[in-house]
Amino acid sequence: MSSAKQIIALIKTHTDGDEDAFFSIALQVAAAEARQGRRRSAEELRDVIDKARRQNQSTSPSVAIPFARPRGDLEGLIDMHQPQLLLKDVILKEENASQLNDVIRQQRKRDWLREHGKVPNRRVLFVGPPGSGKTMTAQALAGELKLPLFVIRLEYLITRFMGATAAKLRLIFDETAKKRGVYLFDEFDAVGSDRLATNDVAEMRRVLNSFLQFMEESNSTDSLIICATNHPSLLDQALLRRYDLVLKFEEPNEKQIQALIKSNLHPFKHSRLAWKRITEQAKGLSQSEIVNAISDAVKTSILDEKNTVTSDSIIRRLEERQQMRTSFLDKNII
Repeated sequence: MSSAKQIIALIKTHTDGDEDAFFSIALQVAAAEARQGRRRSAEELRDVIDKARRQNQSTSPSVAIPFARPRGDLEGLIDMHQPQLLLKDVILKEENASQLNDVIRQQRKRDWLREHGKVPNRRVLFVGPPGSGKTMTAQALAGELKLPLFVIRLEYLITRFMGATAAKLRLIFDETAKKRGVYLFDEFDAVGSDRLATNDVAEMRRVLNSFLQFMEESNSTDSLIICATNHPSLLDQALLRRYDLVLKFEEPNEKQIQALIKSNLHPFKHSRLAWKRITEQAKGLSQSEIVNAISDAVKTSILDEKNTVTSDSIIRRLEERQQMRTSFLDKNII
């Protein structure tokens, strides 16, 4: 039987309209039933809770309620974005998709884990070349969890004044404990560079030490902290054990290139595409470069008043992206 304290707490949270707290306490009751050997009643209670949660989600308003934007000292330091993507909108290799789905599952069932003294994975490192989908994946995780995406603006975080950067980091991590969300530190090597690097300065070593300390702190909101870098070799080795998951992003393979093109051509029709020629032309390009090429091909069809996109149009746009990359990397240009 449930204790009187749990019943009182359930009534109070129901009266206050605190849905998350209500379900959390109900799950604690289910866990107590399981510990006392009444597994059947525990499973029935959990099934009822899951059903109630699904019904609440399906009857929630169709118009999204905007998330509160950071204010005060955090204004300008953190940019808030409404999630627009889901994991299905991002082209990922199967291993990465599987690991991210595990993170999502743990985050969604975080109350269950906490009943048993466990916490969900919430500290993730993304490594990979520019345009490989790191930022898009962070957006998709926010979308899957129905949480705001908070992007840390490093140009405001890092200052030349002693102690100021660490103080701003403190503000950010305090916010992760107050407001549940997905927090993205992009170009993280600016903060997490190796403390033994010969060109490092004492202040940045102190900043990294502060970051390592803050990462270890417990967090009742289980906010997801994502760090992304194009240069993993620059990171301090002490960071590795602080992350629950490290994901490597790579240039898309042939299968991913085709999936990326198909998803970005929609809803335009396309004739029988010359996939061999297209994938050959797309090799070496990042996801974002391929998406931009397809977007240009679609725009051309719109302006030409056509409802199809041809292989030649796609290949031409991919060639342009390859030329742009070559020009950018050509060190002989004056």
